[in-house]
Amino acid sequence: MQKYVVIWATIVIYIVAMSVIGIINSKATKGIASFTVGGRDAGGWISALSYGTAYFSAVMFIGYAGTSGWKYGLWAVLIGLGNAIFGSWLAWKVLASRTREVSHRLKIKSMPQLFSLRFKSQRMKVFSAIVIFIFLIPYSASVYKGLSSVCSVLLGIDVTVCMIVIAVAACVVLVIGGYLATLKADFMQGIIMAVGIVLLIIFVMISPAVTDNGSISGMVDFMKQNKMMPLSTGDTIALISTILMTSFGTWGLPQMIHKYYGIKNEKEVKRGIVVSTIFALLVSVGGYFIGSLSHLVFGNQLPEGGVDYIVPRMLDAANLPNILLGIVLVLLISSSVSTLSSITLTACSTFSLDLLKPAFKMKEKSSGWVIRILCILFVLASYVIANTNTPILDMMSYSWGIVSGSFLAPYVLSLYLKWLNKAGAWSGMIGGFSIAMLPAVSKIILLIMGSPNGTEGFIGGLNFLAAQGPTFAVVAMVISLLLCVVVSKLTAKEKVDNLFFYEGVIENE
Repeated sequence: MQKYVVIWATIVIYIVAMSVIGIINSKATKGIASFTVGGRDAGGWISALSYGTAYFSAVMFIGYAGTSGWKYGLWAVLIGLGNAIFGSWLAWKVLASRTREVSHRLKIKSMPQLFSLRFKSQRMKVFSAIVIFIFLIPYSASVYKGLSSVCSVLLGIDVTVCMIVIAVAACVVLVIGGYLATLKADFMQGIIMAVGIVLLIIFVMISPAVTDNGSISGMVDFMKQNKMMPLSTGDTIALISTILMTSFGTWGLPQMIHKYYGIKNEKEVKRGIVVSTIFALLVSVGGYFIGSLSHLVFGNQLPEGGVDYIVPRMLDAANLPNILLGIVLVLLISSSVSTLSSITLTACSTFSLDLLKPAFKMKEKSSGWVIRILCILFVLASYVIANTNTPILDMMSYSWGIVSGSFLAPYVLSLYLKWLNKAGAWSGMIGGFSIAMLPAVSKIILLIMGSPNGTEGFIGGLNFLAAQGPTFAVVAMVISLLLCVVVSKLTAKEKVDNLFFYEGVIENE
């Protein structure tokens, strides 16, 4: 009884704090620009932690850390390193300054607006807005599913109740306060995540389930005995695909790019590079390290509930102190609420501003209310998908693959290549989208058929494709990049607007 009192008290304190942040910032939110990009006055620390908390949620801690740790053992830590080096440090180095300058100067609030201004194409704006809104829903659903598996194991409450609580917390922060509230909430949540992951690593490492089986050296021995060291060719390819997708995939995710729009000036960009990298090293590497020890706890017997329950049952087996269990749950809730808020705000503001507002000629005040209503509908749709029989890892990889496969290459190249034209951008978007859709379409067909098992014939082919989300995501990004370059070169006579390449520097509006 004392255990649940301590845990729930910790969670209630967190929810109250988030509600206060939302209510306070509702008074500071004035107009669409304030609601969506916070007035473009954010500092490096707050932007970097907001980027990190949007990056790492229960999907990483539960879905990827658990599944990858079970499949690759200690090799899974390489995914965390890749996320820190390529997904944080290099992403900020390459994208932050240029995106901030362009978005400030041209008053850009979304990725579809960027494409529309860069390539003078209303159809591209519509296409990208629809893809973003629809295909960020599975990512949002994967966050719900990851967090609910932890709450159901550690708190013993129904998964449905968990999802409802999470949805309400995200809606309170976002719908009331908008971007300013999510930024300030993310800052607090980032501190919680950093402290929580350090405590979690310490207590997992000293838990009997780990120490009695030899800790790291014991895990190395297990990997050698079970042909995980060295990895097979197939597992090596799968591991590299996961590293590339989860690291470079963020370069094309609109909710991550959105974090650069609100940075105050170039000085804050440089500060953000350092903070985001350190945060990613701590949280991502730490999360994957915990998952990599899963075989020490369970041996070769997958725990009840499957791969989505590896980390929750590890934490349950570690006999963590009550207060630490509360902190761990708040860590996972805070990271997930932050990610949900970022995804929901990006998807709904994009859909409203880039599709509904022009189509219905809405005024700014009406657009604000439409975004809030769309946020609620988006959360409900995510809840419905989260209740399907689809593993966390699959939902997330489909979403990342389709969105990043469609937009990473056109977005990154459009910032730097003056000769990239509309034909090249269109070919990259459609090509990447088509390739990344294959695993998702295969999964949908299997769900309609009742999720049949099998490795041969048509069913076997569908099951194989459905399991290749990360690999197809990487292929989609590479093919999209090549199509953008090749088609632009072949259609070089097409006129390109160089407004995007004004050489001045905009410090702050």
